[in-house]
Amino acid sequence: MKKITYILACACMMGFASCADTFLDLEPLDSRTDAVYFKKPEHFREFANGFYGQLLGWRSSIMEHMDLQSDLVNSRNGNQAYLGYGTLTLGYDDARWDHYNNIRTCNILLQRGEAYSGNQSEIDPYLGEAYFFRAYNYFYLLKYFGGVPIITVPLDTDSPELQKPRNSRYEVADLILSDLQNAISRLPKEQNIATSDKGHISEQGAKAFKARVLLYEATWRKYNKTSTDYEGSAGPKSDQVNEFLEESISLSKDVLDDEIFRIWNHNNELDNLSSRYLFCLEDGSQTGGYGKDSNKEFIIYSVFDRVLNAGAFSLNNEMNYIYPTRKFIDMFVCTNGMPTTNNEQFKGYQNVTDEYQNRDYRLMAYVGGPAESIGSTSGYGDQKFRNPIVGDKKESANYPVLRLAEVCLNYAEAIMERYDEITDAQLGISINKLRDRAGVAHLTNALVEKIKKQLNSEKELSEIMLDEIRRERTVELYMEGFRYDDLKRWGILEETLNQSRLGRVVGEAGYSTPFKDASGNPTSKYDAKSYVYGEETVITGDGKEHACVVISPKANSTVRKAHYLWPIPQHQINLNPNLKQNPGY
Repeated sequence: MKKITYILACACMMGFASCADTFLDLEPLDSRTDAVYFKKPEHFREFANGFYGQLLGWRSSIMEHMDLQSDLVNSRNGNQAYLGYGTLTLGYDDARWDHYNNIRTCNILLQRGEAYSGNQSEIDPYLGEAYFFRAYNYFYLLKYFGGVPIITVPLDTDSPELQKPRNSRYEVADLILSDLQNAISRLPKEQNIATSDKGHISEQGAKAFKARVLLYEATWRKYNKTSTDYEGSAGPKSDQVNEFLEESISLSKDVLDDEIFRIWNHNNELDNLSSRYLFCLEDGSQTGGYGKDSNKEFIIYSVFDRVLNAGAFSLNNEMNYIYPTRKFIDMFVCTNGMPTTNNEQFKGYQNVTDEYQNRDYRLMAYVGGPAESIGSTSGYGDQKFRNPIVGDKKESANYPVLRLAEVCLNYAEAIMERYDEITDAQLGISINKLRDRAGVAHLTNALVEKIKKQLNSEKELSEIMLDEIRRERTVELYMEGFRYDDLKRWGILEETLNQSRLGRVVGEAGYSTPFKDASGNPTSKYDAKSYVYGEETVITGDGKEHACVVISPKANSTVRKAHYLWPIPQHQINLNPNLKQNPGY
């Protein structure tokens, strides 16, 4: 049998010293499992510790998992342009398919668990971790490729399963949900995880992740139906949309009711910038005296430490080239909780600080203060994830895979999708906790009525409420890698991305700004020649037409339905001709 080498990242900073002793020699795992491993509970524990390197973190090509080149952000580095602009094409290979290596390690532990001769309860937490991480990896594959072959046992190089056809997305989703339920029944509660083991997946973490999957799959099916299924794929056995939404609501509520987690809000001490410093907490040199142990908002996260497991990523440098768009800036409501259009609290754009007044605290927390001059960028910068405490490549804040804020948003969205209405009480235990930190008025049914009148909208109140919940989600989870998935599951990827990406309002004749005089001529603070696509006049946040710099014109974007999924890499089809390609490639 061919030897397969696995490089299992060990989370030693969480007290897993034995993990390093076990795996740093990188001896092929296959040759050791029966002879040495899985005889005692600690063997299962040591093996399961290696799963934690599978979580997204600073060293896992993280710039590929943010919102770059979406409608919210433009980046000099061009990451994700292939999806954001519709240039995604069939390639020979795709590293995402390598998640099957992760799945194989989970299958090894689960298989050895079945043969364990001791008390099963002794190894249940480690089996729970294996179930969780298998679901985690299959969900990753589902989001990118749709249906993929389901493999639940460790394979050899000559195993016939290597020639399996693809399973449908519905079968993959069923496996993910089943694995997560198995994880929930075996994992410890967060309250029972020792301090030295914080960062391990808890029962509540598995519940919150299952709620995420349920909402994702329910809305995908609701808005896309079977339009992205490959030729010959089996459809769903039944319409599970409402069933999934109801379970998502229930699981999210369980987590929201658990007082072990809470929104990290220290605005009084941090100049209303809690939403910035939450993402750069470091031990030993804490911002405002708050360290990682003060953070009860992160539910699933990758653990980093400047000494034991440094981020080792040019985080601060990369954030210098993240440019939020005009559209994103206009999404931040005013302190009265209302959109900027026809809102007396909104001060316009004629001075660089005007649009920052009376706004959601997250605008300053995530984007930072206004630029006095602009040239080639959108005119806005990025502060989220930037670490003011330590130097470049030394940033080692924990990376949030799933936090309580998302649970709040999932809960509210699932309710609206299921019942077409939501009570003020339900908003109070979810989204309004985020709005409290953001310093804006609560979202209520009465406020939605005001928004309808303010915008003179012909939409139903339920539509406006859903819009507001989606807007809240977009703002809160900025740069955390949700935007593309959200646009796809809502069925609006093409219409959203096939638009111009714009930057600052620079003004025009009759509307002077620091960048143009009253006659419409550029000032010394605006290098108009650096914008190769010039300007575009659009309706902006104040409800009026203004000239904005163009970062990328509409003509650059050719996103289509095929781009809701990535193509199966040609190399995999060459190896297994039974794999059907996704439609459109």
